[in-house]
Amino acid sequence: MVDTGSVSALPPIEQTKSRWVPVPWSSLPGWPDNALSEAFAAWSLSCQRPVTANPKTCADVQRLQSAGRATQQQWLEQAFQAYRVETLQGATEGLLTAYYEPVFEASRIPRGAFQVPIHAPPTGLAWRKPWYTREEIHTLPQARAALQGKELLYLADPVDAMVLHIQGSGRMRVTEADGRVRSVRMAFAGTNDQPYKSIGSWLLEQGLTRDATWPGIKAWLSQNPARVNELLWKNPRVVFFKEEPLNAQTTAQGPKGAQGVPLTSGRSIAVDPGSMPYGSAVWLVSNGPQVSLQKLVIAQDTGSAIVGGVRADYFAGSGPEAGELAGRLKQSLRMWVLAPK
Repeated sequence: MVDTGSVSALPPIEQTKSRWVPVPWSSLPGWPDNALSEAFAAWSLSCQRPVTANPKTCADVQRLQSAGRATQQQWLEQAFQAYRVETLQGATEGLLTAYYEPVFEASRIPRGAFQVPIHAPPTGLAWRKPWYTREEIHTLPQARAALQGKELLYLADPVDAMVLHIQGSGRMRVTEADGRVRSVRMAFAGTNDQPYKSIGSWLLEQGLTRDATWPGIKAWLSQNPARVNELLWKNPRVVFFKEEPLNAQTTAQGPKGAQGVPLTSGRSIAVDPGSMPYGSAVWLVSNGPQVSLQKLVIAQDTGSAIVGGVRADYFAGSGPEAGELAGRLKQSLRMWVLAPK
C-alpha cells in the first residue's frame, strides 16, 4: 500500500455536524486485511440513485465488483482520499448501535391471539404533524377513527409490534383470511412525527430491570402483564407501513433504507445526513464486547436516533440472530470517510 501524495496540504472538509480531516491510508486500522467485494456490491446499489451517484465512481464500482481485493484496494487508494470523521468539537470516538429486519408470524384478519394491528398511514397525516402519540392512538376516539380501515395485518404480541416500529421494517409470514400463508415485507411509510423514547432505558431508569434487551423487556412484561400499555406508551413514536411483495430477489435483499436502495447485511449503515451524505463509502472500526469490526460500509440509511458527527447504526440483517446482535450492540465507534479526489 502506498499513500499517493501528501495529505498535509489538504484542508479539512466541514459538514453540518462533522469535520473530515485528511489522513494517510496507513492510519486506517485493519485497512489491508478486509474483503471488499460485499461492500462494492452494496455500493453499486447506491449508484442506482442519480441524485447521490458520481457517474465516474459508479462506473468504476460496477466494473470492479468482481475484481480481486488487491485491484479494488489499489483503485480506492488512487481515486479516493481517506478522511477521519470528527465532531465539530474534535471528538473522534462516537457510538455504534445496530438494527435489523425482524421476522414475525401475522394474520390478515384479527383472530385468536392476533389482535395487534399494523397500520398504513392515516388519511391527512401530512397535514397534521405531529400526529397523535402512541397513547392517544389507543385512547382517543378520533385517533382510532382516523385509523379505521388502515389495518394491514395483525401481530400476536404488542412488544413485537414495538420492535417492528423501532426497526422500521419487517418480514411477515401472513396467514390470509382463506388460510393461505405467504410472505410479505412491511416497509416504512411514515411516522406520527413524535420523538422516539427508549422503553428499555425507561425500565433501567426506574430500576425495574437490569436487562433492557428485547428478551429482558419481554421477561419483565411476563411478570407485569398489567403494565404493558404503561411501558409501551413511554415511546410516543409510531411508524406506519406499506406492504411489499417478496420474490426471490427481494427476499435475498434487505429493506430499502432512506437512500431508497435495498440494505445489505453487514455492509449498510444508517448515519446522520448532517455528518455525511448517502452513498458515502466509510471505513468503520468498532471493538467491544459484542463484535469487532474493521470494514468498508456504505451510508444508505438514517433514523430518528442516529444523530451526531461520529454516529452509525449497523444493519445486521434479518431474523433472530441479527436481532440478538441488534439488541445488544452499543459500543465505541471510529469512522473514516472515503472522498473522491
